[in-house]
Amino acid sequence: MNIEIANRLLQYRKKSGLSQEELAEKIGVSRQAVSKWERSEASPDTDNLILLADIYGVTLDELLKGKSETAENTDNAQDSEPEENEETFAPDENTTYTEQKHVSFKNGIHVKNEKDTVDISFKEGINVKSNDGTRVHVGADGIHVHDGEKVRAYTDENGHVMVDEDAKRREEKENALQKFPMWAVALGAFLLWGFSGALCGWALSWICFLAIPIYHTLVDAIIKRNPTHFAYPVVCLAFQMVAGFLFGGWYWSWVVYLTIPIYYCVANALKGKKND
Repeated sequence: MNIEIANRLLQYRKKSGLSQEELAEKIGVSRQAVSKWERSEASPDTDNLILLADIYGVTLDELLKGKSETAENTDNAQDSEPEENEETFAPDENTTYTEQKHVSFKNGIHVKNEKDTVDISFKEGINVKSNDGTRVHVGADGIHVHDGEKVRAYTDENGHVMVDEDAKRREEKENALQKFPMWAVALGAFLLWGFSGALCGWALSWICFLAIPIYHTLVDAIIKRNPTHFAYPVVCLAFQMVAGFLFGGWYWSWVVYLTIPIYYCVANALKGKKND
């Protein structure tokens, strides 16, 4: 369920003077279910939508789409009629105009591109949705920050900021992983391997430095749950070097590069499934 419908459910409930517990009791669901509906984390089924529309005294179409078509047309007609002595403006006939499909000022300010969506209105507040699943809502009920399906931070009824401690600790751990001095480990391994003269010595030990992009992109891919961030081609290069120098496999090890498009096809499919 999109955030606009969720906010509309919240506003109708508040307008009816019902708490989440009272509403839940009226339609026979849990308070948590009502809370998820109003945070756009779940969608009520058809029967519950009909019950909600009946309780709020609106049609199902108004509940899902906002104003009825008749009311909207009436408002548009009233807005289009200038008052007496009101100066009106018309577009310049000699100027060519193009429609900006990613920006709308209908009932507020709405900006949408391929990655992010921003909706600002007096009734529903401010809603920001990012392509990675992060959502921020600022409205009469406070501030809520969603990361995927979970609420990471919000303001309670007293205005106190509540933060998910698990997420906070996880973020600290992720920062520590990103700051790990992998370059120092790679340099140490390079020198140790080279001076030892084992396994082709200096001729092959340089591949230790490939561990730097492999490590950091792997951590980034895990943190952001996006496998496309992983430097898989670097892994293929390291494989070919090892196969070539140690096993004389120069004539067949190149086939590993054919797996690169396969990897990114699978990674993009997994990323798309997560965003859905």
